[in-house]
Amino acid sequence: MIITSLTEMFDLQHPVVLGPMGGVSGGRLAAAVSNAGGLGLVGGGYGNADWLRTELTRVSKQTSRPWGVGFITWSLNRSILDLALNYCPDAVMLSFGDPSPYTQAIKSAGCWLICQVQDVVQAKAACAAGADLIVAEGAEAGGHSGSRATLPLVPAIVDAVHPIPVIAAGGIGDGRGLAAALMLGAQGVLLGTRFYATHEALGQAAAKQRIVAAAGGDTAHTRAFDIVRGLEWPAQYPGRALRNRFMEQWQGRDDELRAAAETAGIAYQQAVEAEDYETAVVWAGEVVDLIKDIEDAGTIVQRISADAEVLLQTAGRFLR
Repeated sequence: MIITSLTEMFDLQHPVVLGPMGGVSGGRLAAAVSNAGGLGLVGGGYGNADWLRTELTRVSKQTSRPWGVGFITWSLNRSILDLALNYCPDAVMLSFGDPSPYTQAIKSAGCWLICQVQDVVQAKAACAAGADLIVAEGAEAGGHSGSRATLPLVPAIVDAVHPIPVIAAGGIGDGRGLAAALMLGAQGVLLGTRFYATHEALGQAAAKQRIVAAAGGDTAHTRAFDIVRGLEWPAQYPGRALRNRFMEQWQGRDDELRAAAETAGIAYQQAVEAEDYETAVVWAGEVVDLIKDIEDAGTIVQRISADAEVLLQTAGRFLR
């Protein structure tokens, strides 16, 4: 059994956390990860209150293990946070923005504050704001991220925020990734794309199959999907998605897409409803190379931890 600051903080069996992917990490997936001994996080996304009520009710009913909820900080408002806190999560994760306006409310509710960051400056600021746990997210991650690669970013943040524990995210999808993260000084890992390709995830079956079929080189950072959806993401956070015809058409043509946003937006929404993923986005990270099929989330949690444990136990074979 792998024991780290993360597992001790939440009484986990495995140092594995579900990335709170908006529209994908619903209550069923979060509960499955928590029930398997990891930490499940519901993806609060842009703060749809009705969606949150449904999914937070689901996770609270389907697990008695620790769980949490994550939000996009720049789009969060206090009423949505209060709604989530009413369900008594064990943790709240904030990503992509200043967490300090929400720290007191989260701590007063008895929750651990998890802050996801993309560079050392953000990590130090999150600690100053009261973060209990830092997620160091590399640019290999699916969805929105920064520009730093996971391998050098994680130890830099570990050193910068000690003794606050750090977990690694971005490009991790198996036991080798967990073992490597622990060697970098992380206390566990947060996985998104690997859990997207699960039976419990909310994403459409066609989107999951595209992840299974993809290679890491089939992903790219883009702003096109945010622009067509009318989302004003801060410039430092591009999104990594699977390449499709829409991305190829509009990549690098941000101003033109903004000018055509009304017409393009209608066509895009029609594509989403039709599950046409040559237009609609599938957020996914470079780890898609390692994803061969759709699995149960609990199986993934347990296998990643078990494989990492074997690797750590046998690492001495490299020493003479």
